[in-house]
Amino acid sequence: MAFVSGDLDATLVAAAGDNLTLRSELRAAFIESIERQIDLLHRSRCDGNWQVAAMRLKGVAASFHADRLIELANDALDAAPGDPVCLRRLKQFLAEIDAG
Repeated sequence: MAFVSGDLDATLVAAAGDNLTLRSELRAAFIESIERQIDLLHRSRCDGNWQVAAMRLKGVAASFHADRLIELANDALDAAPGDPVCLRRLKQFLAEIDAG
């Protein structure tokens, strides 16, 4: 299941209702959290750091009901630190969300 900007918008509406400022802040926090965890994954050189960043990413995804991001975080949990395919997919997901 793909997580597209419309899904994020629906989640934000459910959380913030008509408060556009709050929705904007939640969207920015979501994107910032994803960016932070992808950066930590990118810099991870050991299994422990990689696993912690992947679990945090999964937590962020679960908070926003982002099924596709949960799948990507699970893929990261199964991957070796620095896995380029995993990182590329996460960055692509982030670009799609950020563009929407």
